[in-house]
Amino acid sequence: MGNSTKLSPDIEARIRQSFHAQAMMATLGATLEDLSAGHARIEAPILPGSRQQHGYAHAGLTFAIGDSAAGYAGLSVMPEGFEVLTTEMKINLLAPALGERLIARGRVIKAGRRLVIVQADVHALDEGRETHVALLTGTMIPLAPNLS
Repeated sequence: MGNSTKLSPDIEARIRQSFHAQAMMATLGATLEDLSAGHARIEAPILPGSRQQHGYAHAGLTFAIGDSAAGYAGLSVMPEGFEVLTTEMKINLLAPALGERLIARGRVIKAGRRLVIVQADVHALDEGRETHVALLTGTMIPLAPNLS
């Protein structure tokens, strides 16, 4: 699933509508920057209210945008009319998230009918340099239209 596989305008619009319905993403100032089949990129500023006691981006911010990037990558390969739901997500924090923004790049590892295995890499952007700060691995399920 290469980064260049474009989504249909209907699928992209459905995913963007879902993203905009997430109050948490709006609270964090996160934006859905890029979408293609099996891939999603979300960025968020590291705001004063998103920092932990040492001044780094809080792991909660890192997890939130990583989970959403992985989830929307998963949604991009699910049947039309379905929504996405995280059933399990693990995070490895690799380095302190120092800088002005976080960039989460989600991707599908394996798309099945009932389970979609996903990953996300989160990088901190500091003065133009990216540092890999987290790796998330998880499982998404397609949520049938009558259950969402």
